[in-house]
Amino acid sequence: MDLFSYVRENQMEKDSPLAARLRPVSLEEIVGQQHILGKDKLLYRAIKADKLSSLIFYGPPGTGKTTIAKVIAHTTSAEFKQINATIAGKKDMEEVVEQAKQTMGMYGKKTILFVDEIHRFNKAQQDYLLPFVEDGTLVLIGATTENPYFEVNGALISRSNIFELKPLSAEEVRTILTRAVYDKEKGMGAYHAEIDEDALDFLADIANGDARNALNAIELGIMTTDRSEDGKIHITLDVASECIQKRVIRYDKTGDNHYDTISAFIKSMRGSDPDAAVYYLAKMLYAGESVTFIARRIMICASEDVGNADPMALTVAVSAAQAVERVGMPESQIILSQAVTYIATAPKSNAACNAVFDAMQTVGESKNAAIPTHLQDAHYKGAAKLGHGVGYLYPHVYPNHYVEQQYLPYELSGKEFYQPSDNGYEKKIKEHMKWLKKEAAR
Repeated sequence: MDLFSYVRENQMEKDSPLAARLRPVSLEEIVGQQHILGKDKLLYRAIKADKLSSLIFYGPPGTGKTTIAKVIAHTTSAEFKQINATIAGKKDMEEVVEQAKQTMGMYGKKTILFVDEIHRFNKAQQDYLLPFVEDGTLVLIGATTENPYFEVNGALISRSNIFELKPLSAEEVRTILTRAVYDKEKGMGAYHAEIDEDALDFLADIANGDARNALNAIELGIMTTDRSEDGKIHITLDVASECIQKRVIRYDKTGDNHYDTISAFIKSMRGSDPDAAVYYLAKMLYAGESVTFIARRIMICASEDVGNADPMALTVAVSAAQAVERVGMPESQIILSQAVTYIATAPKSNAACNAVFDAMQTVGESKNAAIPTHLQDAHYKGAAKLGHGVGYLYPHVYPNHYVEQQYLPYELSGKEFYQPSDNGYEKKIKEHMKWLKKEAAR
């Protein structure tokens, strides 16, 4: 490295964003991801022993994918190279491969190649890396925000260990923010700033598991806030909300406001008010509520309050739940809005819901009600001698594929659990069942 390159790198390190300066260089400094970095976990042991095979880190932004790769760079004896798939081309990969071959031949050292945003490589680019990963020229570490099973070459997947990183908890983000404000060596401690507890809680919560987002906000706050009379920079709740450009919403995810909001959300869908339902959806999203939690509530509402009045409601809700897991925010808000407005405007019926509750109560009161003999299994040994299955009428050989026979236990004969409403598709179900019975009685 020449003098100019040395000066440039030092200046870049000095001027780099807080999130980059604060990045850990050892496993002990990493906050969160204990499900893969706990001292008894495979990844921790592999990094400590410098015995890494190819890896793919998968998770949302700001959860530590690049951080773990940088820690590996600081701890490994192997040569470490990094490229970003958003800007790198085949020529860049060819240079890394050539250098890796020379390093292996001259010094017997492996080369670790870290590919950030690996899902941005097309199939041909991923295929190019495959033989060099396979023969050990390269140990590949890929980082992606997308599901690798969809976005990464299957051959690379089969040769790699996949580690999923989870969004950081609010407490973990809080720890990182505290370090950022008061650490004089790598953080912003030299600015003599102080952060109020409610501001710290707000930023930790609103970051939604993304440490980088929270660090960018705190850096902006410290750099743009005037000093008070005591000579210190005070990061208040108002300053914090300005820095992240988000109005403070009083929404405690474990408190009354949380339960009140989700209650109003469900009741608005049940009450066929799409405007109110979307409003409460937006309020939850704005406050950083989990999209998977919201999706679960939509699925329940689709079955409990719409039911067979519109059987497609549950299909829409389930599809939305699967889609938000695949897509993530901010696009998930569009998917959730579609599901919410569909269910809010669908015809309503809780007949299916009432049916199972009524049936559960009856089962509890008549636990020993015997299954009619003709419905019992006739295939196991000795069943025929007991008369099991004898007299069963096979519906498909009768007109309209229907025949009257006793299905409920005899002591519950005539009991009705499912009573379709006159709403939506359930009206057709009601009419169809009435017609079937009338035709069978002829």
